[in-house]
Amino acid sequence: MRRLLVTGSVLLALAGLVAARPPAVAPLPLRLAGTGGGSQLITAEAAGTASTAGTVTWWSLRAGRWVAAGSAPARFGANGLTEGASRMQGTNTTPTGLYELPYAFGVKAARPGTRYPYRRVTDRSWWCQDTAARAYNRWVEPRPADCRAAEAEHLITYPTQYARALVVGFNYDRPVRGRGAGIFLHVNGRGATAGCVSVPAAAMDRILAWADPARRPHLAIGTRSGPTAITRY
Repeated sequence: MRRLLVTGSVLLALAGLVAARPPAVAPLPLRLAGTGGGSQLITAEAAGTASTAGTVTWWSLRAGRWVAAGSAPARFGANGLTEGASRMQGTNTTPTGLYELPYAFGVKAARPGTRYPYRRVTDRSWWCQDTAARAYNRWVEPRPADCRAAEAEHLITYPTQYARALVVGFNYDRPVRGRGAGIFLHVNGRGATAGCVSVPAAAMDRILAWADPARRPHLAIGTRSGPTAITRY
């Protein structure tokens, strides 16, 4: 009888330990308000809006489950992150939100096996950020007269950052002038970005080898909690 009592006590204790375990946290894509409807997703998460660093993770939907395909440390704007819907140009902030990834580009050639549409940078390649130009927030080649050089980015002058990159569809389809232009997922420079998201070069290459436009990847940018929480997008 004593042995039965001891055994019963052990089983009850084990049951209590199992019951005390916190429930497993669902993968981040399942906690987002939306993923863009595709089967690939990149998340860029920071601790808070003042953060200039965080984590980028790329996910694949396999048999109904979101699985992390890779992860890397990320850098954000020098002035942190801000709500994408109300962001202002020139603030050095990274816009939060859920965005399409229209195409890839780079000073370097695309690696073999890259499936994303890839545009090679030349000395004639510019990104127009001039709010008065017709081509606001667009790649231009050559730079048109109404897009002032002082209000445009000469892409080839950033051989490290733009070695390989993805265009982020922030303020892209129907650009709001003054909201911001030239937001990319690109290779790390020396420090925080001017509003883009950046990762180490090896991670950028891994992302481009993984990304498949047929699977409609999107980029979700946000903070761990608060009004700009990544789960809101």
